[in-house]
Amino acid sequence: MPYEKGPSLPGVRIEDADFTGARLHAPSFEGAKITDGWFVGADISGDIEGLRLNGVEVAPLVQAERERMFPELAKLGATDPEGLAEAWTTLEDMWRATFARAEGLPDPDLFECVDDEWSFVETQRHLIMATDCWLRRMVKGMERPYHPWGLAGSWLTEPAAWGLEPEARPSYAEVLEVRRGRMAEVKETIAALTPEELDRDCSPPATPGHPNQAHTVQKCLSVILNEEWEHHRYAVRDLDLLAAATN
Repeated sequence: MPYEKGPSLPGVRIEDADFTGARLHAPSFEGAKITDGWFVGADISGDIEGLRLNGVEVAPLVQAERERMFPELAKLGATDPEGLAEAWTTLEDMWRATFARAEGLPDPDLFECVDDEWSFVETQRHLIMATDCWLRRMVKGMERPYHPWGLAGSWLTEPAAWGLEPEARPSYAEVLEVRRGRMAEVKETIAALTPEELDRDCSPPATPGHPNQAHTVQKCLSVILNEEWEHHRYAVRDLDLLAAATN
């Protein structure tokens, strides 16, 4: 599907628009109001905090159902060092099995995009960048935290300013080596946590990067855990489709 960057329409009223079969990637509907909409067969994912459908706030309902479907998800909300360590061990186990599965596929499959989403290798590159943002830049306060192979979304229009090289084409083995190193850094950080450290405010350095506001160590690690879980879910979904196509 051709990529077209959409317009910025804050405050605009749109009537009788037809989005049948359209794909909206990373749109912002913060504070938007949609009336008389048709969502039959729609598939929506994203941050739904405060979202109301037909007068019902749906985020708590969706979260409860997701935790029923995926019991390990509840662990990601841990607020103490022991709980965070357990959550990270769960994520490590999930990725260990998925890495082993990926190694059983033909190498080109790991670079293949499914449904216009990131490939398996690109997903690993994105998680490298997420760790660099929230662990290295924020928790560790590194001024130049980014590995050049990290990948951001389309919102990052000048990746070179961060030291990123999105056009690089490293092998899966090369990416996996960096990725495992970043995962080890997260594990070491969590293992050294104290309750006081979790409450510490992290201020970002003045160098280009994200985030640009202070967050607690707890918040930074929570973002990392959720990024890991969500992208693991996407990766497994896409590996299922790739495996089915080769059978």
